[in-house]
Amino acid sequence: MSLIPATILTGFLGSGKTTLLKRVLSEAHGQKIAVVENEFGEENIDNEILVADTTENIIQMSNGCICCTIRDDLRATLQDLAEKKRKGELDFERVVIETTGLADPGPVAQTFFMDDEIAEQYLLDSVLTLVDAKHAAEQLNERQEARRQVGFADQIFISKSDLVSEDELSALTHRLKHMNPRAPMRPVHFGEVALKEVFDLRGFNLNAKLDIDPDFLKVDDHDHGHEHHDHDHAHGEHCNHPSHQHDHAPHHAHGEGHGHGHHQHGHEGHGHHHHHDDDVKSFVYRATRPFVPEKLEDFLGAIVQVYGPRMLRYKGVLHMEGTDRKVIFQGVHQLMGSDLGPVWAEGEQRTSKMVFIGIDLPKDILVQGLDQSLA
Repeated sequence: MSLIPATILTGFLGSGKTTLLKRVLSEAHGQKIAVVENEFGEENIDNEILVADTTENIIQMSNGCICCTIRDDLRATLQDLAEKKRKGELDFERVVIETTGLADPGPVAQTFFMDDEIAEQYLLDSVLTLVDAKHAAEQLNERQEARRQVGFADQIFISKSDLVSEDELSALTHRLKHMNPRAPMRPVHFGEVALKEVFDLRGFNLNAKLDIDPDFLKVDDHDHGHEHHDHDHAHGEHCNHPSHQHDHAPHHAHGEGHGHGHHQHGHEGHGHHHHHDDDVKSFVYRATRPFVPEKLEDFLGAIVQVYGPRMLRYKGVLHMEGTDRKVIFQGVHQLMGSDLGPVWAEGEQRTSKMVFIGIDLPKDILVQGLDQSLA
């Protein structure tokens, strides 16, 4: 049986999660979707698209989609859905989990990796985060959960952008990019998004796609944090041209660096919003010398033991000794996986590139340990 793809939809109160969900559910796209909502959700999916309002915690909708609330815990709900699907009692192709505005997406994401039974039935596709442009600054300043939601995202949608000035929107986008340079972001009006920007993003796949927003890597006069790379490295080299990507994640026109090295000047720009020093930050590490596999494995293993709870998302496409293939690794908190990727193309610059997103991560320790793991 093929795995059921799951999408986590997160975002703060009033950011428009329910609007987006209704839109996705009511589109006649022929996909049968099961929506899992928290029982104490801010706003339930309206009954107008439901066949009947029942006391059951699983409701069939008129377009074949399913809506259910979490009774005990997420794990039990997912088990219940998968079992009913196996028995033919329910028919759905994918799951969307809508978290409450105050939820940290980390534990929800970890459920898909730490629980064997869930991992055998579901594939976590991506985390989508909605950000309310009007109230984002206040929410990001005051709530770490809001900052975590941004750090965790594979795709960020900015709602209510029509209610703020261009300057405010630009400042917000800049701030978000420095918390998470790997997630494409774009404004969304009343939940109007193409399904290809919502589903099958493959955010957790071990694939050779690692696009860092080019703005993140531009030199900034006020920036004191430079992207680290080892000294043999020529500025602006880059390993991930899209032609080498073997996944099916859609390419986004908005805010996503498609890996053309000439955008990159070897400088990283986190931490240069002058008014906000967010605890959720990211940094990029690059090196042209290959890694020694045993050294790198030991170092990363030790780092996740100590700093795992603060490491939200991290991913790398690595040049390793002893193989002519790219090595892909990525992780969520303490959970880390790696795999062999495609062969380095002839003439392609063999550059390791990693991005770390986390809460007050010890950049110096990471850089030193990574440097010491190089051949």
